[in-house]
Amino acid sequence: MNWEGECYLISKKKFRENANIINVFSQSKGKISGVVYGGTSRKIRNYLQLANKLFIVHNIKNENKIGYFKTELIRPISPIYFDDKRRTTALISLCSILNTLLPESQPNINIYQSFEKFIDSLKLDNWIILFIFFELNLIKELGYDSNLSQFINETPSQSGIKKIKIDNINYDIPEYLILKKIPKIIDKKIVKISLNFTRSIIQNKFFTPNNLTFPKSRILLENYFS
Repeated sequence: MNWEGECYLISKKKFRENANIINVFSQSKGKISGVVYGGTSRKIRNYLQLANKLFIVHNIKNENKIGYFKTELIRPISPIYFDDKRRTTALISLCSILNTLLPESQPNINIYQSFEKFIDSLKLDNWIILFIFFELNLIKELGYDSNLSQFINETPSQSGIKKIKIDNINYDIPEYLILKKIPKIIDKKIVKISLNFTRSIIQNKFFTPNNLTFPKSRILLENYFS
């Protein structure tokens, strides 16, 4: 199957002396693996950065073997935020989660468009809240609906945090997530509780049942808001 198109780089590892194996996330093909020959050269390695948007030509001679990519940079993403630990860690953690949980060669237009929209929102001051909403949407698109809307009519909490039970597990959830509204005031406490909630759901529903290792980068991101 030979094809070409736009995609985002979500994983990279060295392969032999002068090549890389990369996973990309495309709108039309989903997650695809391939070898980039010459991927360790200065020219190519400089743009083979996680979350960068690429144009690729994918060639495969045998359906039972990995194919190879020819790559071009469309848009640098991660280099823009190299001096911002929080944003860089957010990008790394999302790429790691997508790389682990997305099925091979199964397109998901909603996740792709949501990811692209989040990348565009990284320049905003409230980017971390949009990151949390992205994770909530990802959880739903991967097949689990936490159904937070069922708690909308409950008595509001003075602290803005509700204690609720989902599948017999107790969680602290900020009310803005239930209402699906961006909070007027964003502080570390609210962010930390929100990140803890989405991380717990992702772990409990996808990583732990399948004996998958949860990305350290996602835990690090949460710790930045302690």
